[in-house]
Amino acid sequence: MTERRSTAQAEKSRTRREQILDAAFHTFARRGYRETAVDDIAAAAETSKGGVYFHFATKEAIFRELMRTTADRLAAKVDRAVAAEDDPIAKADAALRAVLATFAGHRTMARLLFVDALGAGRAFNAETNALHDRFARMIAGYLDEAITAGSIPPVDTAVTGVAWFGALNEVVARWLLADDPGHLEEAYPTLRALLLRSVGVSEARIASLPGSPAGAR
Repeated sequence: MTERRSTAQAEKSRTRREQILDAAFHTFARRGYRETAVDDIAAAAETSKGGVYFHFATKEAIFRELMRTTADRLAAKVDRAVAAEDDPIAKADAALRAVLATFAGHRTMARLLFVDALGAGRAFNAETNALHDRFARMIAGYLDEAITAGSIPPVDTAVTGVAWFGALNEVVARWLLADDPGHLEEAYPTLRALLLRSVGVSEARIASLPGSPAGAR
């Protein structure tokens, strides 16, 4: 009975923690990091301020956890998209498409990672850099496979991964800050062509990828 009660309490605590994170996510998205108070998060989660502090020591700790969990979800989506491809170039393409499509459909998630994290101040620089490094390494891994397969010539994949994610970051950030943002996916064919050309992928190969203007004809 004691073990059962302990399990039930642990599950209740986990559920409450997830409710707080979910409430914080939407509160940060609506008010921004700086303007959000722990009281706002508590109200949105329908708990007390003490209830929030039971699970998280500070507002900063909540935001850091949100950045990590959001990045984990995005990485999982990228992994699923890439798993469906065998060709290294197609894998890199699928990874980029998955990131852009996810942000296009979840503007709140994109704003949290690309805008609010930067606006939160220097305390989050390390967290933001870790997130960028994580995805840059993923890109570098796909490019390493492409080099091994002979699909592209040798290139410094570590630097290229950073550059590719930097370009993606800039496109998404401008979309988030635009008064009339339009559709994020519309930027993808041009972005993809620029990135793939930078590592020596042929025009014919680029044109054969899904969604390219030439391939669609």
